[in-house]
Amino acid sequence: MLAIGSDHGGFELKKAVMKHLAERGVEYRDYGTFSDESCDYPDFGEAVGRAVASGECERGIVICGTGIGISIAANKVRGVRCALCGDCYSAQMCREHNDANVLALGARVLGEGLALKIVDTYLDSSFQGGRHARRVAKIMALEDKG
Repeated sequence: MLAIGSDHGGFELKKAVMKHLAERGVEYRDYGTFSDESCDYPDFGEAVGRAVASGECERGIVICGTGIGISIAANKVRGVRCALCGDCYSAQMCREHNDANVLALGARVLGEGLALKIVDTYLDSSFQGGRHARRVAKIMALEDKG
């Protein structure tokens, strides 16, 4: 199960991503927003982050205008490794090297076609482990340092 959420700035792209996920046969749960009415991106970054961190969902996608604010919010949830990606190579590397469990997209900086390719790359890539596991463990240990 994949968690997905956006603010009003990412709402239209979120709808396109959900349609694409359905066409791919990927199950997802929508954590809002449910309209293009103005709202606050931290609420949806947190909701998706908590769904992923709790294990309710395996991975997540968050979308706002730039992807920056919602990625910062998602990364405040313990256990989340959210990566803002604007290209397919970054989407591949965030999975293979960083085991990113949430992908952030900027709806106002990406065209829909590229955004969907980034989503596909993210979903089709997997963590390589090995030396990268040691590095991810160090990243996660930072949460305990305060």
